[in-house]
Amino acid sequence: MIRKILISLGWTIGLAGICLITVFCGNRETGPAPNTSKLRLTSTAFQNNASIPVRFTCDGSNVSPSLQWADPPAGTRTFALITEDPDAPMGTFGHWVVYNIPPDSRGLPEGHSSAAGKTAATVVGRNDFGQSGYGGPCPPPGSAHRYFFRLYALDTTLSLGQGARRSELLKALQGHILADGNLMGTYKR
Repeated sequence: MIRKILISLGWTIGLAGICLITVFCGNRETGPAPNTSKLRLTSTAFQNNASIPVRFTCDGSNVSPSLQWADPPAGTRTFALITEDPDAPMGTFGHWVVYNIPPDSRGLPEGHSSAAGKTAATVVGRNDFGQSGYGGPCPPPGSAHRYFFRLYALDTTLSLGQGARRSELLKALQGHILADGNLMGTYKR
């Protein structure tokens, strides 16, 4: 009887420890670093939690929407942006990866992935369509998918080369995030 109680107590303490580790450490793959401040990320193309217009999807012109932000924290050396769909059938799907955005930038213009929209310092990564630049929402028919535009203010310039993927950027961000902000839009086909 005492043995069963001790075994049960051991499992309870073990599970409690795991829960505490999860609460205090968070999800290191996509979550921000502890104690980061928040950036306000907006778009003139759509409001937060609203539908993304067809123009910015694979059913339209497939151009990136304009994005704006303000008031980055002191010490910001560059910004990075990831756009992803966590509702994709095979797991989170990366639609846009941009990094080393200059610290004085306060947004990206519509069509940033086109040659006319790029700046010399900004580096565009490879999306999960296997292409460089923006790949707009293109979900299978059915329920709406959520598309998160995630902006990070960083304390460094990243040493990633041209064409890095979402997973490589997420790894490079670790320990360098000063602030982050999200804008979420939905799209349904």
